[in-house]
Amino acid sequence: MNAKAMMLALVTIIIWGSTFAAIRASLHGGYTAGHLVLVRYLIASAVFLLLALWPGVRFRLPRKEDILKICLLGWVGISLYHIGVTFGEITVSAGTAGMLIGSAPIFTALIAVLFLREQLGLFGWLGLGIGFTGILLITLGTSGDSFSISAGAWLVLMAAVATSIFFVFQKPLFARYRPLELTAYFTWAGTLPFLIFSPGVWDSVTGATLEANLSALYVGIFPAGVAYVTWATALSLGNASSVTSMMYLEPLVAILVAWIWLQEWPSTLSLVGGGVAILGVVVVNGLAKKQKVPLRKTA
Repeated sequence: MNAKAMMLALVTIIIWGSTFAAIRASLHGGYTAGHLVLVRYLIASAVFLLLALWPGVRFRLPRKEDILKICLLGWVGISLYHIGVTFGEITVSAGTAGMLIGSAPIFTALIAVLFLREQLGLFGWLGLGIGFTGILLITLGTSGDSFSISAGAWLVLMAAVATSIFFVFQKPLFARYRPLELTAYFTWAGTLPFLIFSPGVWDSVTGATLEANLSALYVGIFPAGVAYVTWATALSLGNASSVTSMMYLEPLVAILVAWIWLQEWPSTLSLVGGGVAILGVVVVNGLAKKQKVPLRKTA
Protein backbone atom coordinates (compact mmCIF):
# COMPACT_ATOMS: atom_id res chain seq x y z
CA MET A 1 0.00 0.00 0.00
CA ASN A 2 1.56 3.32 -1.07
CA ALA A 3 1.79 6.30 1.27
CA LYS A 4 -1.13 8.21 -0.28
CA ALA A 5 -3.48 5.22 -0.08
CA MET A 6 -2.43 4.56 3.51
CA MET A 7 -3.01 8.20 4.49
CA LEU A 8 -6.46 8.32 2.87
CA ALA A 9 -7.44 5.02 4.52
CA LEU A 10 -6.21 6.27 7.90
CA VAL A 11 -8.19 9.52 7.54
CA THR A 12 -11.28 7.48 6.72
CA ILE A 13 -10.87 5.21 9.75
CA ILE A 14 -10.36 8.19 12.07
CA ILE A 15 -13.53 9.83 10.73
CA TRP A 16 -15.58 6.63 10.96
CA GLY A 17 -14.20 5.81 14.40
CA SER A 18 -15.14 9.25 15.71
CA THR A 19 -18.73 8.87 14.50
CA PHE A 20 -19.88 6.89 17.54
CA ALA A 21 -18.84 9.61 20.00
CA ALA A 22 -20.39 12.32 17.81
CA ILE A 23 -23.70 10.44 17.78
CA ARG A 24 -23.65 10.17 21.57
CA ALA A 25 -22.85 13.90 21.85
CA SER A 26 -25.88 14.79 19.74
CA LEU A 27 -28.14 12.41 21.69
CA HIS A 28 -26.97 13.93 24.98
CA GLY A 29 -27.39 17.45 23.61
CA GLY A 30 -31.09 17.44 22.78
CA TYR A 31 -31.61 15.31 19.69
CA THR A 32 -33.87 12.29 19.68
CA ALA A 33 -32.42 9.30 17.86
CA GLY A 34 -34.98 9.56 15.04
CA HIS A 35 -34.39 13.25 14.49
CA LEU A 36 -30.63 12.73 14.49
CA VAL A 37 -30.64 10.09 11.73
CA LEU A 38 -32.99 12.27 9.67
CA VAL A 39 -30.92 15.45 10.04
CA ARG A 40 -27.69 13.55 9.45
CA TYR A 41 -28.85 12.00 6.20
CA LEU A 42 -30.59 15.09 4.90
CA ILE A 43 -27.16 16.72 5.21
CA ALA A 44 -25.42 13.74 3.58
CA SER A 45 -27.97 13.67 0.75
CA ALA A 46 -27.41 17.38 0.14
CA VAL A 47 -23.64 16.82 0.04
CA PHE A 48 -23.99 14.12 -2.62
CA LEU A 49 -26.45 16.28 -4.58
CA LEU A 50 -23.88 19.08 -4.66
CA LEU A 51 -21.25 16.60 -5.84
CA ALA A 52 -23.59 15.32 -8.54
CA LEU A 53 -24.16 18.87 -9.79
CA TRP A 54 -20.51 19.86 -9.50
CA PRO A 55 -18.99 20.89 -12.87
CA GLY A 56 -17.04 18.01 -14.35
CA VAL A 57 -18.67 15.36 -12.16
CA ARG A 58 -20.99 13.23 -14.25
CA PHE A 59 -23.42 10.81 -12.60
CA ARG A 60 -24.87 8.02 -14.70
CA LEU A 61 -28.50 7.23 -14.01
CA PRO A 62 -29.12 3.76 -12.54
CA ARG A 63 -30.26 1.08 -14.94
CA LYS A 64 -33.90 0.09 -14.57
CA GLU A 65 -32.97 -3.45 -13.57
CA ASP A 66 -30.71 -2.13 -10.78
CA ILE A 67 -33.09 0.37 -9.17
CA LEU A 68 -34.83 -2.12 -6.87
CA LYS A 69 -31.55 -3.65 -5.73
CA ILE A 70 -30.04 -0.21 -5.07
CA CYS A 71 -33.10 0.77 -3.02
CA LEU A 72 -33.11 -2.46 -1.02
CA LEU A 73 -29.39 -2.19 -0.27
CA GLY A 74 -29.81 1.48 0.65
CA TRP A 75 -32.59 0.62 3.07
CA VAL A 76 -30.51 -2.16 4.65
CA GLY A 77 -27.06 -0.59 4.56
CA ILE A 78 -28.12 2.98 5.34
CA SER A 79 -31.60 3.00 6.93
CA LEU A 80 -31.47 -0.18 9.02
CA TYR A 81 -27.81 0.26 9.89
CA HIS A 82 -28.10 3.81 11.17
CA ILE A 83 -31.35 3.20 13.02
CA GLY A 84 -29.62 0.32 14.79
CA VAL A 85 -26.49 2.29 15.67
CA THR A 86 -28.22 5.53 16.65
CA PHE A 87 -31.06 4.05 18.70
CA GLY A 88 -28.61 1.53 20.16
CA GLU A 89 -26.31 4.29 21.37
CA ILE A 90 -29.06 5.66 23.58
CA THR A 91 -27.95 3.02 26.09
CA VAL A 92 -24.68 1.63 24.66
CA SER A 93 -21.44 3.59 25.02
CA ALA A 94 -19.70 4.90 21.91
CA GLY A 95 -16.65 2.67 22.37
CA THR A 96 -18.75 -0.46 22.85
CA ALA A 97 -20.80 0.37 19.74
CA GLY A 98 -17.55 0.80 17.80
CA MET A 99 -16.33 -2.63 18.91
CA LEU A 100 -19.60 -4.29 17.92
CA ILE A 101 -19.56 -2.68 14.48
CA GLY A 102 -15.90 -3.64 14.19
CA SER A 103 -17.02 -7.26 14.38
CA ALA A 104 -19.01 -6.91 11.14
CA PRO A 105 -16.46 -8.92 9.07
CA ILE A 106 -17.43 -11.97 11.16
CA PHE A 107 -21.03 -11.64 9.95
CA THR A 108 -19.78 -10.89 6.43
CA ALA A 109 -17.88 -14.18 6.34
CA LEU A 110 -20.90 -16.10 7.61
CA ILE A 111 -23.22 -14.47 5.05
CA ALA A 112 -20.74 -15.31 2.26
CA VAL A 113 -20.85 -18.96 3.34
CA LEU A 114 -24.65 -19.06 3.53
CA PHE A 115 -25.56 -17.08 0.42
CA LEU A 116 -22.50 -17.02 -1.87
CA ARG A 117 -21.63 -20.64 -1.16
CA GLU A 118 -18.07 -19.82 -0.12
CA GLN A 119 -16.24 -22.47 1.86
CA LEU A 120 -14.22 -21.85 5.01
CA GLY A 121 -11.41 -24.10 6.08
CA LEU A 122 -10.46 -24.99 9.62
CA PHE A 123 -9.07 -21.53 10.36
CA GLY A 124 -12.21 -19.92 8.95
CA TRP A 125 -14.57 -21.75 11.28
CA LEU A 126 -12.14 -21.28 14.18
CA GLY A 127 -12.11 -17.54 13.46
CA LEU A 128 -15.91 -17.41 13.39
CA GLY A 129 -16.08 -19.19 16.73
CA ILE A 130 -13.54 -16.81 18.29
CA GLY A 131 -15.32 -13.81 16.80
CA PHE A 132 -18.76 -14.75 18.07
CA THR A 133 -17.31 -15.45 21.52
CA GLY A 134 -15.91 -11.93 21.51
CA ILE A 135 -19.24 -10.47 20.39
CA LEU A 136 -21.01 -12.32 23.21
CA LEU A 137 -18.55 -10.91 25.77
CA ILE A 138 -18.96 -7.37 24.41
CA THR A 139 -22.75 -7.53 24.56
CA LEU A 140 -22.79 -9.07 28.03
CA GLY A 141 -20.54 -6.23 29.15
CA THR A 142 -23.23 -3.69 28.23
CA SER A 143 -25.63 -5.01 30.89
CA GLY A 144 -23.60 -4.23 33.99
CA ASP A 145 -23.95 -6.90 36.62
CA SER A 146 -26.82 -8.77 34.96
CA PHE A 147 -25.97 -11.76 32.78
CA SER A 148 -28.04 -10.59 29.82
CA ILE A 149 -27.80 -8.62 26.58
CA SER A 150 -29.17 -5.08 26.65
CA ALA A 151 -31.70 -3.84 24.11
CA GLY A 152 -29.20 -1.28 22.83
CA ALA A 153 -26.63 -4.00 22.19
CA TRP A 154 -29.19 -5.97 20.16
CA LEU A 155 -29.82 -2.89 18.00
CA VAL A 156 -26.11 -2.34 17.35
CA LEU A 157 -25.71 -6.02 16.52
CA MET A 158 -28.59 -5.64 14.06
CA ALA A 159 -26.64 -2.77 12.50
CA ALA A 160 -23.51 -4.94 12.23
CA VAL A 161 -25.49 -7.63 10.40
CA ALA A 162 -27.08 -4.99 8.15
CA THR A 163 -23.75 -3.50 7.11
CA SER A 164 -22.41 -7.01 6.43
CA ILE A 165 -25.34 -7.75 4.10
CA PHE A 166 -24.76 -4.38 2.46
CA PHE A 167 -21.07 -5.11 1.94
CA VAL A 168 -21.60 -8.58 0.45
CA PHE A 169 -24.42 -7.81 -1.99
CA GLN A 170 -23.29 -4.42 -3.31
CA LYS A 171 -20.12 -5.87 -4.87
CA PRO A 172 -21.64 -6.79 -8.27
CA LEU A 173 -22.90 -3.23 -8.73
CA PHE A 174 -19.37 -1.81 -8.70
CA ALA A 175 -18.84 -3.41 -12.09
CA ARG A 176 -21.39 -0.98 -13.54
CA TYR A 177 -21.11 2.14 -11.35
CA ARG A 178 -18.36 4.24 -9.85
CA PRO A 179 -18.10 4.13 -6.02
CA LEU A 180 -19.12 7.80 -5.74
CA GLU A 181 -22.24 7.26 -7.87
CA LEU A 182 -23.28 4.13 -6.03
CA THR A 183 -22.72 5.67 -2.59
CA ALA A 184 -24.87 8.65 -3.58
CA TYR A 185 -27.68 6.39 -4.78
CA PHE A 186 -27.53 4.31 -1.60
CA THR A 187 -27.58 7.48 0.49
CA TRP A 188 -30.57 8.98 -1.29
CA ALA A 189 -32.52 5.72 -1.11
CA GLY A 190 -31.59 5.17 2.54
CA THR A 191 -32.67 8.68 3.52
CA LEU A 192 -36.27 8.20 2.40
CA PRO A 193 -37.39 5.96 5.33
CA PHE A 194 -35.97 8.51 7.80
CA LEU A 195 -38.67 10.96 6.72
CA ILE A 196 -41.04 9.20 9.15
CA PHE A 197 -39.10 11.03 11.88
CA SER A 198 -39.92 14.45 10.36
CA PRO A 199 -42.54 15.58 12.93
CA GLY A 200 -40.87 17.78 15.51
CA VAL A 201 -37.43 17.73 13.89
CA TRP A 202 -37.15 21.52 13.81
CA ASP A 203 -37.87 21.67 17.54
CA SER A 204 -34.99 19.25 18.13
CA VAL A 205 -32.62 21.34 16.02
CA THR A 206 -33.53 24.64 17.65
CA GLY A 207 -33.64 23.18 21.16
CA ALA A 208 -30.35 21.28 20.92
CA THR A 209 -27.06 22.56 22.28
CA LEU A 210 -24.40 24.02 19.98
CA GLU A 211 -22.25 20.92 20.51
CA ALA A 212 -25.14 18.65 19.52
CA ASN A 213 -25.85 20.63 16.33
CA LEU A 214 -22.17 20.75 15.36
CA SER A 215 -21.92 17.00 15.99
CA ALA A 216 -24.97 16.37 13.78
CA LEU A 217 -23.43 18.53 11.06
CA TYR A 218 -20.15 16.66 11.41
CA VAL A 219 -21.65 13.17 11.11
CA GLY A 220 -23.74 14.32 8.14
CA ILE A 221 -20.81 15.74 6.15
CA PHE A 222 -17.76 13.70 7.10
CA PRO A 223 -18.60 10.06 8.04
CA ALA A 224 -21.56 9.80 5.66
CA GLY A 225 -20.05 11.82 2.82
CA VAL A 226 -16.34 12.67 2.78
CA ALA A 227 -15.16 9.38 4.33
CA TYR A 228 -16.82 7.27 1.64
CA VAL A 229 -14.99 9.26 -1.03
CA THR A 230 -11.59 9.01 0.69
CA TRP A 231 -12.15 5.28 1.26
CA ALA A 232 -13.06 4.64 -2.38
CA THR A 233 -9.99 6.63 -3.48
CA ALA A 234 -7.73 4.64 -1.15
CA LEU A 235 -9.11 1.39 -2.56
CA SER A 236 -8.40 2.61 -6.10
CA LEU A 237 -4.79 3.50 -5.25
CA GLY A 238 -3.77 0.56 -3.08
CA ASN A 239 -4.19 -3.17 -2.67
CA ALA A 240 -7.72 -3.89 -1.44
CA SER A 241 -6.68 -6.32 1.29
CA SER A 242 -4.04 -3.96 2.62
CA VAL A 243 -6.42 -1.00 2.66
CA THR A 244 -9.26 -2.88 4.35
CA SER A 245 -6.88 -4.19 7.01
CA MET A 246 -6.82 -0.61 8.33
CA MET A 247 -10.38 -1.19 9.58
CA TYR A 248 -8.93 -3.14 12.50
CA LEU A 249 -8.06 0.27 13.96
CA GLU A 250 -11.64 1.57 13.93
CA PRO A 251 -12.74 0.15 17.33
CA LEU A 252 -9.57 1.56 18.92
CA VAL A 253 -10.29 5.00 17.45
CA ALA A 254 -13.91 4.80 18.67
CA ILE A 255 -12.80 3.97 22.22
CA LEU A 256 -10.11 6.69 22.36
CA VAL A 257 -12.34 9.43 20.90
CA ALA A 258 -15.18 8.53 23.29
CA TRP A 259 -12.74 8.61 26.22
CA ILE A 260 -11.30 12.02 25.25
CA TRP A 261 -14.57 13.63 24.13
CA LEU A 262 -17.21 12.07 26.38
CA GLN A 263 -15.13 10.59 29.21
CA GLU A 264 -16.73 7.22 28.40
CA TRP A 265 -14.90 3.96 28.82
CA PRO A 266 -16.33 0.51 27.99
CA SER A 267 -16.62 -2.10 30.72
CA THR A 268 -13.70 -4.47 31.28
CA LEU A 269 -15.75 -7.38 29.95
CA SER A 270 -16.58 -5.45 26.77
CA LEU A 271 -12.92 -4.54 26.26
CA VAL A 272 -11.87 -8.16 26.64
CA GLY A 273 -14.62 -9.16 24.22
CA GLY A 274 -13.46 -6.50 21.76
CA GLY A 275 -9.96 -7.95 21.77
CA VAL A 276 -11.31 -11.46 21.25
CA ALA A 277 -13.61 -10.29 18.42
CA ILE A 278 -10.74 -8.54 16.62
CA LEU A 279 -8.67 -11.72 16.96
CA GLY A 280 -11.54 -13.61 15.32
CA VAL A 281 -11.63 -11.09 12.46
CA VAL A 282 -7.87 -11.43 11.96
CA VAL A 283 -8.12 -15.24 11.89
CA VAL A 284 -10.99 -15.19 9.37
CA ASN A 285 -9.49 -12.56 7.08
CA GLY A 286 -5.81 -13.36 7.56
CA LEU A 287 -5.46 -17.11 8.06
CA ALA A 288 -8.63 -18.61 6.57
CA LYS A 289 -8.49 -19.56 2.92
CA LYS A 290 -11.85 -19.04 1.27
CA GLN A 291 -12.77 -20.95 -1.83
CA LYS A 292 -15.95 -20.05 -3.68
CA VAL A 293 -17.94 -23.05 -4.88
CA PRO A 294 -19.14 -22.63 -8.50
CA LEU A 295 -22.90 -22.41 -8.84
CA ARG A 296 -24.52 -25.34 -10.58
CA LYS A 297 -25.96 -24.62 -13.97
CA THR A 298 -29.71 -24.82 -14.16
CA ALA A 299 -31.71 -25.81 -17.17
